[in-house]
Amino acid sequence: MICSMTGYGAKTLEFEGGSLHLELKSVNSRFLDIHFRVADELRSHELAVRERIAARVGRGKVECRLNFSLKQGIQQNLNADMLAVLQGLEAQVRAAMPEARPLAVSDVLRWPGMFGDEQVDFAGLGPQVLALADQVLAEFVDCRAREGARLAAVILERSRQMRAVLARVEPLIPAAQAAFTNKLRQRLEEALGAADDGRVLQEVALFAARIDVDEELARLKSHLDELERILDSGGAVGKRLDFLMQELNREANTLGSKAAVTEVTQAAMELKLLIEQMREQVQNLE
Repeated sequence: MICSMTGYGAKTLEFEGGSLHLELKSVNSRFLDIHFRVADELRSHELAVRERIAARVGRGKVECRLNFSLKQGIQQNLNADMLAVLQGLEAQVRAAMPEARPLAVSDVLRWPGMFGDEQVDFAGLGPQVLALADQVLAEFVDCRAREGARLAAVILERSRQMRAVLARVEPLIPAAQAAFTNKLRQRLEEALGAADDGRVLQEVALFAARIDVDEELARLKSHLDELERILDSGGAVGKRLDFLMQELNREANTLGSKAAVTEVTQAAMELKLLIEQMREQVQNLE
């Protein structure tokens, strides 16, 4: 399947003593970039969750939030020993630095272990954390896959539109080029006057070679074939398609620069617009 780099997933796991909440969201990035916001008491589980994410996600800037909430109704008492230690430390600091800001009640309440957290064995929550991570990752990857399928459909539609432009303009090119070449021949004969026919034929031949776009048209169709093949193969296609967009744009630019007739110029502009629309979607793919 083809995945977008944009996705979201979140779940809460309830168990005796409290609940775990894990949230994953991602946006575009050239590489896999995982950022964690984890409660201090759950920090020991970060590496395991990181490995789980890396095994399922190839690219994107992923933000992971993992939190624990104590179950309502469970007695929450301040840790008297820790509170005494904290008071002593504050006294020492303020003795050395009288202008230091005193600890606020909110600072004390947020201090790790200040409540009766010893009732919860955070180190032993590994199985629950990994089970929650697997559930959230499944939802997260499904979200990215659904978005990827939509993006792939848009890209394929733009590819079909490009083929329609090529099919419309290609039959017109030989006659238009021939008419333009004949017009050039007449002007050269008028300008050169007594010049021999060989000189005129040479100039016309050089000009005809410069405006020949058969190679560009063939390459454009070949690149579109490759684009559709990559989309059909699935997987991590973002980087390959991004390179292909550069090649398509290069050929469209060359087609426009060699255009000697209005039909080809207009076709080149349409192609460039469609390529840019595809590029915007490709940049969202993993």
